[in-house]
Amino acid sequence: MKGALEAASEFFQLSTEHKEEFASDDIRQPIRYDTSSRDGISMSRSFLKHYANPLDDWIKFWPTQPPTYREKMGKYAVETQRVSMQLMEAILQGLGLGPLYLQEKLEGGVQFMALNNYPQSASKTTDEIGLAPHSDYGFLTILLQSSPGLEVMHHDDDAWTPVPAIPGALHVHVGDHLEVLSNGQLKSLVHRAVLNLIESRISIASIHGLSMDEEVHCAEELVDEHHPKMYRGSSFQDFLNFLPANMNKYKRFVESLRIDKP
Repeated sequence: MKGALEAASEFFQLSTEHKEEFASDDIRQPIRYDTSSRDGISMSRSFLKHYANPLDDWIKFWPTQPPTYREKMGKYAVETQRVSMQLMEAILQGLGLGPLYLQEKLEGGVQFMALNNYPQSASKTTDEIGLAPHSDYGFLTILLQSSPGLEVMHHDDDAWTPVPAIPGALHVHVGDHLEVLSNGQLKSLVHRAVLNLIESRISIASIHGLSMDEEVHCAEELVDEHHPKMYRGSSFQDFLNFLPANMNKYKRFVESLRIDKP
């Protein structure tokens, strides 16, 4: 975790020329750097996004500068994928689906990493938003942050709760596709990033889901006459198609999947 934060920090400290090598308007690129978001939710951040699982397929697209980036971020990516598998086993068992449910598909699934660099807040009186409220598309997001700035919203109120940055701790968020798979038993986490008053902040989000074209549906075992199907099936490709049409609307992907009750 320390190495990953170091690698991310060193990347964002590179010259603009180095970072702009990865700049692209195409959200389907295997790696993409930007300073203003094309996804409609960024307020104040620069970011680097790339895929990571399986590592051998994607690491060739990663930066070669700083020199230790691939080694440090690669180790972190592999360990985070391992943790995601362990967490999913426990969650799926808790849902009554069994720990091996979807195991092979999860092992070969997407791991999408988003490295975010937020500036120090210039305001001492009001919250400055670095990343607008949203939920993530996948099953789980495992988040590492260098300092406070993450805020979450509980499902039973509209208040924002700051999440402390505990050294050595990872934050785990339920994503939209886990809400779908569980047929609404689990809810995806709405969260945002506010700028830190004391220092700049780095976060590394590792988002885990099925492969690009694999659709996630409500588990048949969790659907019956008392618990009707609540969501349509969708894939990561569907999520990528959803983004451009909903830019700046702050609509969550999972909202587009809900089946209207008669």
